[in-house]
Amino acid sequence: MTKSTARSASGTPLPPPKERRRLREARSLSEDAVAATIGVTRTTVLSWEAGRSDPRGRKREAYARLLASSGAPDEKAPGSRTPTPSPTPAVPAGQLPPDSRPLTATVPPPDSQPLTAPVPPPEPAPVPVAPPRPALSPEEAFDVLYAGAAPGLVGQTYLLSGRRLLSLESVERAFHHAWQRWPEVAVDRDPAGWVRAAAHEYAMSPWNRLRAVHRYPDELPAEDPSRGLLEALQELPPACRRALLLHDGLGLGLPDTAAETEASTPATVNRLVHARAALAERLPELADARVLRDRLRALVGAGPGPFTTRPARTVRSGCERRTRTWTLAVASAIALLAAATVFTLVTAPRQYEPPLPAAQQIEGVPAPQHGPHALTAEDKRLLAKLRAEPAGGPERLVPLLR
Repeated sequence: MTKSTARSASGTPLPPPKERRRLREARSLSEDAVAATIGVTRTTVLSWEAGRSDPRGRKREAYARLLASSGAPDEKAPGSRTPTPSPTPAVPAGQLPPDSRPLTATVPPPDSQPLTAPVPPPEPAPVPVAPPRPALSPEEAFDVLYAGAAPGLVGQTYLLSGRRLLSLESVERAFHHAWQRWPEVAVDRDPAGWVRAAAHEYAMSPWNRLRAVHRYPDELPAEDPSRGLLEALQELPPACRRALLLHDGLGLGLPDTAAETEASTPATVNRLVHARAALAERLPELADARVLRDRLRALVGAGPGPFTTRPARTVRSGCERRTRTWTLAVASAIALLAAATVFTLVTAPRQYEPPLPAAQQIEGVPAPQHGPHALTAEDKRLLAKLRAEPAGGPERLVPLLR
């Protein structure tokens, strides 16, 4: 194994996905510029920053060097200023600065003794150390995450979809995925953000409209004070609605909002501007960004009404039961396919049977005659005999001519 192969196998350390985006934007680099430098496509760079994939080999090393250079201060970058030392005033020879004092040392006489013995400093009091907290088990850590994030996620998905049952289903499905990939989610920098992204993706999936129960948004009562805002949100494009919820409703920054929606920062800004303008046109009191932010956060905290989330233990057991069901279904399909393959191998012919050859003419055999042909002498005699005799049958039934 060569040196380059060994380095590629070991893997160059990379910062987390969100940190990659921040380092790139700190250097004012676009996705296209990074893609052109490394030799990949813009979609690949977006996948690296979203955490869906990681570079390998030489591309990983080049990407790591690019991010490292983005994180270090650039001395030649425009706008950077180098601090200059303040000038020191010149002092004439033989003179001291005005604020300087002569350095003199007082030496005690040889026969002098200290009047008092030096007192040692007091020892610091021992600081009580709290006993280490026991590590949480995977089930306990999942329950803590579910209890803290599930209620808020139900309200968020309700604002995105406008359907109460779909919002509960989206949150449970997101936590199902989180429990299936718990080793990955447990070490993530933002486990709640991981689950939030999965819940939002499921709630905004267009395939949900094929189900009759989720085809239309829920009807709101006429006296509901938030009816106008909810209806205005449902009229926004899904991408604008999600960007508005993340930035104004949850308070995420533009880079984090763009990373979670898998879009560039300029595109995210355009979506926010379009969403705010559409809401201000529908509801003039929401033209102020602070009022809109307060209204959205109040709706997120209120939730979708009387529906409540199920216990975390029920969600975990449902996820495990669903996984077992799919595993059994896949195993049954594989077993059925294997049985069909074995049956085919057993019943298949073991030797080659050549096909029937094409028809060939054999010498000495008269060819069949088709259609009317000339009568032979024997055929003519037989025909004359048949015509001379009366109709067939017993003679007593033959009519007599008179």
